[in-house]
Amino acid sequence: MKREAKLFAGRSNPQLAEKIANYLGKPLGNLTIKNFSDGEIWVKYEENIRGTDVFLIQSTNAPAENLLELLIMIDAAKRASASRITAVIPYFGYARQDRKDQPRVSITAKLVANLIAYSGVDRVLTMDLHTPQIQGFFDIPLDHLYAASIFIDHVKKLDISDLVVASPDIGGVHLARSYARRLGTELVILDKRRLRHNVSLVTRLIGDVKNKNILLVDDLVDTAGTLVKGAQVLKENGAENIYVACTHAILSGCADQALQATTITKVFFSDSLKIDSECLIDKMEILSVSGLLADAIRRIHEERSISDLFPEKGPIL
Repeated sequence: MKREAKLFAGRSNPQLAEKIANYLGKPLGNLTIKNFSDGEIWVKYEENIRGTDVFLIQSTNAPAENLLELLIMIDAAKRASASRITAVIPYFGYARQDRKDQPRVSITAKLVANLIAYSGVDRVLTMDLHTPQIQGFFDIPLDHLYAASIFIDHVKKLDISDLVVASPDIGGVHLARSYARRLGTELVILDKRRLRHNVSLVTRLIGDVKNKNILLVDDLVDTAGTLVKGAQVLKENGAENIYVACTHAILSGCADQALQATTITKVFFSDSLKIDSECLIDKMEILSVSGLLADAIRRIHEERSISDLFPEKGPIL
């Protein structure tokens, strides 16, 4: 007998969860999440999920309650005898601490991967991890999606002339190269130095951008400092219009004001994270990843390949 699929949403991004459910033609399941007076999280499934294929949609971005809420949702589903539990994590938080780059620090990406796996989940579906090797931190099946196909299709429709793809740092070269290959453009690289947390210095440009339009690609934007400084260097080297494609819009601090004040022409974000209305500016354009996530959920439920969703029948990197 085929298992029934049921979707449930946490509180990190209910709008995206609703879009995914609409795409699949299924309502979100009845789930109650509330906080006690002291802030403690309480979760209850208000419908029978015994023997079902459960998909829990919840990102683990700050505050830490989002991660804890996901863990409690998983535990409750396991104790309610769900047949299989898939954590759908559009944005995997705590991923930037993925190695010991200095003494006496935590590798939070591995810690969070362990917490999720040990909570009882059967598999994870996520998108644009900060570094692809984080997939190896999980000891359970993980499917990794790339939003690049959505951004690339959008950029192709804009038909931007004299386009060059730029990477904001050495670590983003693989992603930028894949954009350049599929858009048929040249690739340039910004040399960035991390001075301290949320503070970076772009020292030089590798490549030629004079009289070129630029597509600067990255996995996330937090304070927007890297983008602002990168755009400044590109402009100083003769670039014309600067476009940005970025999956996860964290936008902490005064990031929206920084983006508004910069010379960047347009910033394309996905809706993997909930963006507060006061952070939205005219330069931002939000592209939905709900269809991509919904297709992956359907394929997981039907035990079909996820790799068919990747461009050119293979991973984007």
